[in-house]
Amino acid sequence: MKSNKLIGRAERWLFARNGLMILLVAIATLEATTLVQYYFSRKGIKEEATNRALSELEATELRITDILDQVETAVRSNVWSIRKDLETPDDLWAVTYRIVADNPMIMGSAIALKPDYYPSKGYYFAPYSYSDGNRIISLQLGSETYDYPTKEWYTKPMELGSGYWSEPYYDTGGGEALMTTFSMPVQDWDGNDIGVVTADVSLNWMTDLVGNVQVYPTAFNVMVSRSGQFMVCPSKALIMNNTIQQVASTFEDSLAVRAVARAMLSGERGSHVVHYRDTVEHVFYAPLPRTGWSMATIVPHEEIYGNVQRINRLIRILQLVGLLLLGFIIFFSARSQLRLREVSEKKNRIENELHVAREIQLSMIPKVFPPYPDRSDIDIAASIIPAKEVGGDLYDFYIHDEKLYFCIGDVSGKGVPASLLMAVTRSLFRTVSAHEKSPGRIVSSINESMSETNDRNMFVTFFAGVLDLGTGHLRYCNAGHNFPLITGPDNAVRCMEVIPNLPLGVASDFHFVEQEMELARGESLFLYTDGLTEAENAGQELFGNERMIRTARKTGNQHAEDQMRAMILAVHDHVGTAKQSDDLTMLFLRYLGSDADPSNLERHLILHNDIQQIPQLADFVEAVSREACLDQSLSLNLNLALEEAVTNVILYAYPEKTDGLVEIEAIIRPDRLDFIISDSGKPFNPLQVPPPDLSLPVEERPVGGLGIYLVNTIMDHVSYAREDGKNILSMNKLLKKNN
Repeated sequence: MKSNKLIGRAERWLFARNGLMILLVAIATLEATTLVQYYFSRKGIKEEATNRALSELEATELRITDILDQVETAVRSNVWSIRKDLETPDDLWAVTYRIVADNPMIMGSAIALKPDYYPSKGYYFAPYSYSDGNRIISLQLGSETYDYPTKEWYTKPMELGSGYWSEPYYDTGGGEALMTTFSMPVQDWDGNDIGVVTADVSLNWMTDLVGNVQVYPTAFNVMVSRSGQFMVCPSKALIMNNTIQQVASTFEDSLAVRAVARAMLSGERGSHVVHYRDTVEHVFYAPLPRTGWSMATIVPHEEIYGNVQRINRLIRILQLVGLLLLGFIIFFSARSQLRLREVSEKKNRIENELHVAREIQLSMIPKVFPPYPDRSDIDIAASIIPAKEVGGDLYDFYIHDEKLYFCIGDVSGKGVPASLLMAVTRSLFRTVSAHEKSPGRIVSSINESMSETNDRNMFVTFFAGVLDLGTGHLRYCNAGHNFPLITGPDNAVRCMEVIPNLPLGVASDFHFVEQEMELARGESLFLYTDGLTEAENAGQELFGNERMIRTARKTGNQHAEDQMRAMILAVHDHVGTAKQSDDLTMLFLRYLGSDADPSNLERHLILHNDIQQIPQLADFVEAVSREACLDQSLSLNLNLALEEAVTNVILYAYPEKTDGLVEIEAIIRPDRLDFIISDSGKPFNPLQVPPPDLSLPVEERPVGGLGIYLVNTIMDHVSYAREDGKNILSMNKLLKKNN
């Protein structure tokens, strides 16, 4: 007892020391995390603010450029008209009139020709039209008081040989309207410069456009001309009265403002930080191409970083609360440590029991390969890898009466409940298939048994098949499982055609449709659960159908064991170190063919008791006749006999509105053709029906008997038996050697 107390004290001291160390490490980690988070938050917000401001400036630039493009297009499109009217100078007024009338953005337009270009018109000749808001007035622009050849809008385009936007100016005739003029040189038909054509544009729209750009609530915008004159500014007194260079001298941080001014006047795009009194401002600027103008958005520092600073303070408060909670957690963790020891011991016992359960579960399925080393007609390999100690996947196979019965399934869910349902499903398959050779009825019987006791609403995707090892004829039924693959010796891969049906345990009265096909020699049937296609790597990328098919294509001509190893290796290469999330089960069946007489061929057909399915019987008899090399008349007689017998079963074997099956098996032998018709309906021996009296008139004959009489007439031998609850009608037709 004393020893236990000493151990308890030592443990409490150890827990206290470890708890204090954890708390100190947590404080240091949280502080470092806060600093890193604050740094990257500021960096991200700065990048976001820069992108946001420059993007808004770029959008504004595009809107302004679009309007300027309209003006330039209107001017350029009239150059041809000017050349055409050079012979009649008085018609040039009509050109300027049309430019103003057709373009609402243009307030006035002039065609200013070189002095003395028309001696008869005087030294100055510049037809000009402008709008006063109500009408368009045309007049002569040039005079001794307005010597236009000396004006910037005239000299610059003549000097540059291209279009030119003038410095903004106030229209002396229009009050306070801020204007700019676009002008471009005009050549005669010989390519000689003869003057310029202009368009006067009001900039009031641009003032509103730039001024209304709202990147942040307290941000404001400016625009300067190529000479630095303010065109847009919150302070109206600065517009066209001061330059950005002059304003820079009023700032304490004048060097930064001068750097901004130089960048804007140089047509650069970027940002600067400017200090003004007790505030910090961020300036984002961008040029307006062709005009030489530049725009800028000024955002207060607090507007950009205010939220992150407030969030940082809130984070520190939350960290303090978190540290207090951590202290409580450490305290209570120390108290519960002893309880955790007990839980750990119980967990170890459960894990040991699960390990034993896994061994028992794996012992229920075939796991020795090759399973039939003495047989040369089938090659089988299988693997099941549970995601947990016990899983819900299953496979099974066995040979009975030269037929391979096999299945694969995937139980919904994982762990012990899934493993128990897996064991039940496998046992039901063995029990039912021992007395039933139809995969459709095998699956239906298992479904009925599971649905009756399925209180947990679990289900099983399931695939069952019966392979005739002598002929390669495969009958199968799918219950919501993945489609199998068929690989050939030529490495060809195809998806098996399957009707999905419902999984087992979902609906007790569901009708499962059975299918059939022929499996050629050397072909392999590959069945798997979704743990294969849904295997994920660390990047959560699925293994998928394409990788599965690509791997199967590489190994189609190999032994089943080699095909399985190649598939497992491909999955491991894809998954890498990622944790397995689902059970992985695979079953390879490689059909090698039988060494028996190949002339004995079996063909099967399954019909429902529906008269609408009779046409399938005719196709079946025709195919059998073709393989047996029968002439057309014999084929028609055989079809007539089988149609009579099968129709009788469809109409009378099962109670009305009850679904039932009719199985037709054809065996082609060297000397005869056998047909076996079986059903699970009520007992009935058609051979006991009295033959009809053919001597009586048709209207006097009793109903019935004619069909079986026809069958007996066409066939060489007919017999009936009742076995395992089935009616079995056997018929054979002797074949002539030349057939």
